[in-house]
Amino acid sequence: MKKTLGLICLLCLMLNINAQKLKTSQDSTKVFYDKIFKSLEVAYLHKKDFDWKKLKTETFENLNSAKDFKSSLKEVKVLLEKIRADHSKVMYQGKNYGPSVEISWENFSKQWMTKFASKPQFEAKVLDEKYGYILMPNISFDDFSSENVHKIAQPLYDKIAELKTNNKLEGWIVDLRFNTGGNSAPMLLALYDLLGDNVVWGTLDGEKKLINSTKLNKGVYDQGEKKPSYINPNGELVDKSKVAVLIGGLTASSGEVTALAFKGRPNTIFIGEKTLGKTTSNMVVTLPFDARMPLSVGYDCDRNGNYYEQIIPDVAVSKQDNFDDLLQDRNIQEAIQFFTKK
Repeated sequence: MKKTLGLICLLCLMLNINAQKLKTSQDSTKVFYDKIFKSLEVAYLHKKDFDWKKLKTETFENLNSAKDFKSSLKEVKVLLEKIRADHSKVMYQGKNYGPSVEISWENFSKQWMTKFASKPQFEAKVLDEKYGYILMPNISFDDFSSENVHKIAQPLYDKIAELKTNNKLEGWIVDLRFNTGGNSAPMLLALYDLLGDNVVWGTLDGEKKLINSTKLNKGVYDQGEKKPSYINPNGELVDKSKVAVLIGGLTASSGEVTALAFKGRPNTIFIGEKTLGKTTSNMVVTLPFDARMPLSVGYDCDRNGNYYEQIIPDVAVSKQDNFDDLLQDRNIQEAIQFFTKK
């Protein structure tokens, strides 16, 4: 009898625990998605285009079938695709949940694919004793503090400044073909000597009206914060030098912002292929359970307030990359032609 009673008590306890887990999971899911919807309704670039009450009802109906909080995250993709938020996603425990980006890999050369697979790092060197070459890949990190940005940007800037100081260069190549995004601040600070003291990019609202601008000024990345990101500049600017910006099909997001910073700059040419087209400005929303969501809140624009759905090169070059011998790379050959024209 005692054994039977014990089994009954154990069964009841297990049922209570499972019920509690389910309740906790449902509560967690509700808290999580409530915050997502609140953020979308308040800040999303296209917030006026959708019936949020209807979307919320549909989403929570779908969530009823989720076994637990983690499995509920598949609904993020469904929601973001419904509202065409293709530059947004939820990041949770090292994984991304959101719309898929379809890449036609056959559009890239074997040389590009090999270099991309190697996860290229920042490079700054001289080609043919005449031309500065800067490979600026994506730069991503979680700590957006001004001191952390400075810590990342300063060594990159110093390498470029060293080229400027120690060589008499006839032109600069800024290679963004592997720049898939991340944080634009260290990228643009590193390139400060080429960009100079100027507005470098801005954000437009849903009606394409300018709402803010980002400036570089004496090494400071000025977006109006009390503690802006910065580098310590060294020597004279080379903001009047000729610059060739190399772009490609996977130049995206902050990579496109970095390209936009050169739009409207004198003595500048864009070479390569059109960019991916992630030209919306994102803010990072903090969600429950240490999750984050980059959310599109505006359109990226150049220093003159011009928006580009994709950045189109002035000189089109396709699948003629050569990273084993850069002087045989067709994009770089076109850049050198630009530098040598009088």
